[in-house]
Amino acid sequence: MASAPKTPPEEGIIWFREEPNARRPSHTRAQIAAAAVEIADAEGFEAVSMRRVAQKLGAGTMTLYHYVRNKDELVTLMVNAVMGEVLVPEAELSGDWRTGMEQIAKRTRAAFRRHRWTLDRLGDGHPGPNGMRHFEQSLRAASGAGISAEETFELIGLVDDYVFGFALRDAQERDEHARGWPPEVRDFLQRELDSGDYPLIRRFFGDDADVGSELVAEIVFREGRFERGLARLLDGIEAGLAPAAE
Repeated sequence: MASAPKTPPEEGIIWFREEPNARRPSHTRAQIAAAAVEIADAEGFEAVSMRRVAQKLGAGTMTLYHYVRNKDELVTLMVNAVMGEVLVPEAELSGDWRTGMEQIAKRTRAAFRRHRWTLDRLGDGHPGPNGMRHFEQSLRAASGAGISAEETFELIGLVDDYVFGFALRDAQERDEHARGWPPEVRDFLQRELDSGDYPLIRRFFGDDADVGSELVAEIVFREGRFERGLARLLDGIEAGLAPAAE
């Protein structure tokens, strides 16, 4: 059975194509990505379109298609731009595995906080050079632990899972706190607290659902919670790497 023909590079994803090579091109992919990211940050991802980006750049929509063929390619450029913010400057990346992983984790979380929409869009588009550089940096940082390739991949995955999970939960909590509870939700929670069926929750929340919700918010948004959790995760990983006592 004949294999399917390969897609010519010029018809493949955007990274297979060189940027327009006019002597003085009007725009660059970096400028297009930056404009799209700025729109998403200010107005939400749904506001991003080829037309809006073209307007922000002072260009015609059809002109933009000379650089980016469709919205999938635009999203690919946007995610790649954000992943560029995750990269630790080469001269600053520590040779100590724990410090290096901590640096990468903190930069990743900071990028997610600046660009809330990325938490919902990381699976969109196609992988880009900065995503590859991020993984390369993670491998370099973790290599100092002196463990196998499989263990290294697992270590990186544990840290990535913590960062992404924390960032997503933090963003959701902030969104919910900003919206506030609808009256019917507040009434439901108060009724359940008053029922006596949840003594541990009542002990934690107190008698008033509104006061309890503010207590939870204060704990969830407390400064340093991300760093404390990361330190505990790395403590556990480090303990697992320690040689067993004789």
